[in-house]
Amino acid sequence: MPHPRPADAPYTLADFDFALPPELIAQHPSAERSASRLLDGRGPRPVDRVFRELPGLLSPGDLLVFNDTQVIKARLLGEKPTGGAVEALVERIVPDAPGEPPHQVLAHLRASKSPRAGSTVRFSRGGAGSGEAGFEAEVLGRAGPDESLFRLRLPADPLALLQAHGHVPLPPYITHADEAEDERRYQTVFAARPGAVAAPTASLHFDETVLAALSERGVRTARVTLHVGAGTFQPVRSERLEEHRMHSEWFDVPEATVQAVAATRAAGRRVVAAGTTSLRALESAALRCAGEGLTAPHRGETDLFIMPGFRFQVVDALVTNFHLPKSTLMMLVSAFAGHGHVMALYHHAIEARYRFFSYGDAMLLDRRAAAA
Repeated sequence: MPHPRPADAPYTLADFDFALPPELIAQHPSAERSASRLLDGRGPRPVDRVFRELPGLLSPGDLLVFNDTQVIKARLLGEKPTGGAVEALVERIVPDAPGEPPHQVLAHLRASKSPRAGSTVRFSRGGAGSGEAGFEAEVLGRAGPDESLFRLRLPADPLALLQAHGHVPLPPYITHADEAEDERRYQTVFAARPGAVAAPTASLHFDETVLAALSERGVRTARVTLHVGAGTFQPVRSERLEEHRMHSEWFDVPEATVQAVAATRAAGRRVVAAGTTSLRALESAALRCAGEGLTAPHRGETDLFIMPGFRFQVVDALVTNFHLPKSTLMMLVSAFAGHGHVMALYHHAIEARYRFFSYGDAMLLDRRAAAA
């Protein structure tokens, strides 16, 4: 079992570490979305369930909030004019602006030597040496607060080019190249707004059967959008958590969802976030409402870093996958459900051989008043 920690000790990176057997990292999804396992972590003792049982664990009138972002084929393979291989991961598509060159994207580039501003890179489905038809992108220069990204100009609509020539941006811990199965399963059944480079993985377990059962149960649903960026896999490098800076992601909490949350609150029911991205969108919007809860819609950028001590204003329960050791998402779920409780649940999940990370199993958590 995890060792107890002093209640008054500040949290450090080591508090969110755990030993995970590599074979528990899921490399492929379960045969059926809702056949994944579900660890019910709401009570003092964990209960092992199957995900399709989720509707029966929620109450009529509860509100389940989904992230309707759509994963784009953000991984590109290419070559420089010299023949050197280049790999790009598009972080986001830059909206066209008056007076600016159109069709721009911000991307991470990996090459033996970074291409210079003004140079070109040819991308194709097969990458360097494939001889396949593709397209040329112009390197406009470095971008981002730490200049870790490159600004590229593509010759046509970026979404169309990515769909035709790109690959599914599987996480770094999935070791196989993307396959036809990944195009279908690394995407939620309700994905609607293209822009994510990583899936909102808790929602990968929902299928039409579960959605129908939720409706029959009287569980209401609402949607937010948060375009998950590649920074979701960015490690925390500082032992002092407050020194970490989150990547920025675009989100949208619409008026219909604000109204649905208000109606749920008025009826005395719970707001349940399907995944940490839905939670971050809701809580980011609430922070912009002067500490009065979620009272108005909001869209924009968020770099909200949730760690123990955070005061939640909207979300009462959370459906989430199992996260990487020492990650910001481990800190988020610990802030939500209590550090000791979460670490005990992870200990149980490892002992019970749950599958971890994006294609892995899920858990259901309640917010604890003393979660800090």
